[in-house]
Amino acid sequence: MATAVDCAQVTYEIPDLELQKRFLTAFGMTPAEGGDEQTLYMRGTGTQHHIHVSRKAPRQRFVGASIEMATREDLDELAALSGSSPVGESTEPGGGLEVVMHTPDGIEIKAIWGRTKAEPLADREPFRFNNLTDKPRVHESVRIETAPCTIARLGHFVLHVSDHDATVAWLMERFNFLPSDYMVPAGTDDPPYGTFLRLDLGDQLVDHHFLLVLQSDWVGVHHSAFEVLDLDAVMSAHDYLLEAGFTLDVGVGRHRLGSQVFDYWKDPHGFRIEHYTDGDVVDASHRPTSFNGTASETTQWGNRPPLEFFQ
Repeated sequence: MATAVDCAQVTYEIPDLELQKRFLTAFGMTPAEGGDEQTLYMRGTGTQHHIHVSRKAPRQRFVGASIEMATREDLDELAALSGSSPVGESTEPGGGLEVVMHTPDGIEIKAIWGRTKAEPLADREPFRFNNLTDKPRVHESVRIETAPCTIARLGHFVLHVSDHDATVAWLMERFNFLPSDYMVPAGTDDPPYGTFLRLDLGDQLVDHHFLLVLQSDWVGVHHSAFEVLDLDAVMSAHDYLLEAGFTLDVGVGRHRLGSQVFDYWKDPHGFRIEHYTDGDVVDASHRPTSFNGTASETTQWGNRPPLEFFQ
């Protein structure tokens, strides 16, 4: 089975690229090479050429996501599946090869391989954290300004779908994902309405989730999530974005499913976008559990989302 290895990018259509660029720069991304008046490519400090794409269009919509594959042969395997495009050359900066697919709801998913890696951008080291029993930070003080943080990478995205089971099956068939946890309607023993999926890289540690699939009465993206250095990066960026007048959604808090310290914002076109740090990592031996609670109960501490957060 084809093996996914990284969450490469999310792609949107929006009417105002300059406004989007201003927000994403404040959020911690950097313009990538290859953009023009019709398309904005933004990168993090890691090696993906770009992680966030905005195309100019009269109306805003979520187009889809791109997933990096382990081998060239993975693309051939995916291209042979019903509904897939042939293997073709990418027209995006960085090049490489791609196979274009669409979920049962028509959300575009691209499998990519061979895109040119970017040179990592310089960044500070994460601050070491002195807890009660382990104090690795010796003769060092924490000093950080209220300023944009640096985005390292795209960590995951969340989809609203019309048929949860069909979409999960479609994704697992193509990308060798494993379930990490399930979300069950609060106070019931009904089937899951949400499934967290992760990479299957054997003994290699991976993020608790690569994506979350949510049954919904509408189709699209719930949010895209970007990993930052540490807790101080989340908090200093939170203050900066507030002072700059951007729209806070929910945060700061700590998730129950995945444990991430999160901070959700709304971009200028209404799309939810997340800073996160300190998430769980697991390997292929992890077994999923079921969460039976409300949206507010998914937060262990901090700013809790409203009950309708995942609807």
